[in-house]
Amino acid sequence: MRTKTAFVAICIASVLGWGSAQAHSAVVTIYSADGLHDGSPNWYQTEFDAFTKATGIKVQYIEAGSAVVVDRLNQEKFNPQADVLVTLPPFMQEAAAEGLLQPFTPAGADHIPAAEKDKRGMFVPMVDDYTDFIYDKAALPRPPKTFKDLLEPKFKNKIQYSTPGEAGDGTAMLLQVFRAFGSKDAGFAYLKALQVNNLGPSSSTGRLTELVNKGELWVANGDIQMNAAQIAQNPNVRVFWPVGPHGKRFAVAIPYYIGLVHGAPHPNAGKKLIDFLLSRNAQAQVSRIAWGFPVRQDVQPKDKNYEQLHKMMQGVAVWVPDWKLVIQSFKQDLARYQRETGS
Repeated sequence: MRTKTAFVAICIASVLGWGSAQAHSAVVTIYSADGLHDGSPNWYQTEFDAFTKATGIKVQYIEAGSAVVVDRLNQEKFNPQADVLVTLPPFMQEAAAEGLLQPFTPAGADHIPAAEKDKRGMFVPMVDDYTDFIYDKAALPRPPKTFKDLLEPKFKNKIQYSTPGEAGDGTAMLLQVFRAFGSKDAGFAYLKALQVNNLGPSSSTGRLTELVNKGELWVANGDIQMNAAQIAQNPNVRVFWPVGPHGKRFAVAIPYYIGLVHGAPHPNAGKKLIDFLLSRNAQAQVSRIAWGFPVRQDVQPKDKNYEQLHKMMQGVAVWVPDWKLVIQSFKQDLARYQRETGS
């Protein structure tokens, strides 16, 4: 989902109050964007339980959208409650720029490509993920081939995408449209035209899957990790990548980043948790349990999920935005998006 919504607190192996993290030395608190705690079993639950068993440190897990977890850290800047932050770009980059993180080099970080790590050591990727779109195969015999196809009258009120600036996936879709059409001006012109068919704003990406599965929507945006995991419960949902004016299909890289919170009440426990989630054993379970991609180059899973993910993305190029440039104009771009679409 990765939405800008109210916090949902899930306490793993402990029942704790919101502000009680400082009172427990054997506790580590993680604020995380949603997506990796979905389903049963799920990757987070599995690894948190294993971490507690190995270290005796209990994990307090607080979940919200990509932007909300950073907003919360900002609110608590002078009295930090969290030890570890997990969120998507560009929100992790914003957190680093606002002084909400502290440098830490996790064990095994040398197995993560240098280009994917923050140069100042503020964060590293934890699970790789990529944008996609989904469609209702019961309503459409084949997916729309191009972005332009989505402007057809038959899609009126049958398209919905999560709101840029609120949802991480929606923000990435905004960037994807800019790139697909070659410029921000052309991208905004497309989104203005698409608004005729758009059902309306959505603060949640994850909820769109069920609506597509039921046929209330025919097309929505998403990400491959979340959507691949949801297909078992939503059998009418399929993923696709539309072609832009230049005839190319591509996905935006939107990894789950992880970092140590500046002023963390339990920094040593936070470091241990980060090390654990980036360990070879934990990374080897990312695709099998979470339908994500491990970030360590020395981890090459052989499970069916990993093979299926690569098959689904065959022929889709991956684009990695310059997130520092993105955040420089982020507020202005969101303001223009609201003006152009009236949302």
